[in-house]
Amino acid sequence: MGMLLESLRKLQKIEQDIAHVRGRIRVRTNAVNVQTRKIEKLEQERDSLSAQSIDRRKLADSLELDIKDRDAQVLSFRAGLNAARSNKEYAAILTQINTLKADSAQIEDRELTVMQNIESLKTQIDEIATQIESEEARLNEINSQSEKELTKLNGMLESLNKTREGATEGIPAGTLSTFERIAANYEGEAMAMIEIHGRKPPHTYICGGCFMGLTPEHANALSLRDEIRTCDNCGRILFIDPHAQQ
Repeated sequence: MGMLLESLRKLQKIEQDIAHVRGRIRVRTNAVNVQTRKIEKLEQERDSLSAQSIDRRKLADSLELDIKDRDAQVLSFRAGLNAARSNKEYAAILTQINTLKADSAQIEDRELTVMQNIESLKTQIDEIATQIESEEARLNEINSQSEKELTKLNGMLESLNKTREGATEGIPAGTLSTFERIAANYEGEAMAMIEIHGRKPPHTYICGGCFMGLTPEHANALSLRDEIRTCDNCGRILFIDPHAQQ
């Protein structure tokens, strides 16, 4: 293998290490984001239930006022019973009193249901508050772990980037640009070894990156020249293992 392809292989190893470290940084960062979104979702649920509880409380207060209003009317009508001038008038007032009492009983039943609903909402809110407290403790733990890990990983990344700068020396700008473009698409894996199958010619040639078939032209050219040739399918830069069977 020529110096150019060998330099690119060494650079690829560094690129893969960089991609691996960046992946670990993403995992750590995502862990914090996922936990934060989990807490935000619980808070939204709690706030929604709290809003429902407030609405229920307003309704209960309104129902309580209705009951008091009807009780006041009942007292007023009872005072009118003594002033009734006939049995018919007395019966009419009594009917109104009974109607108001019946309405009050229905409103009281509804108020009881609303109060039970409020209690249920309070229980749910308390349970979510406990969950939020637990998840916030978990977030603090993740933040603590992530902070230490991210400091370590960022240090590794800085070191690898410096190593990469040295590894690019001597590689033509156009070749390096092609390599970087391909590496960006494959998590640093810009190159693929040509796999040669078969003990005797004609051999079968496979791209080690996408495992699609290759023409013998690629292997023949690389066995003679130190040049950039790419897979017709995936676009990775091809190379031949110096120990492969020819």
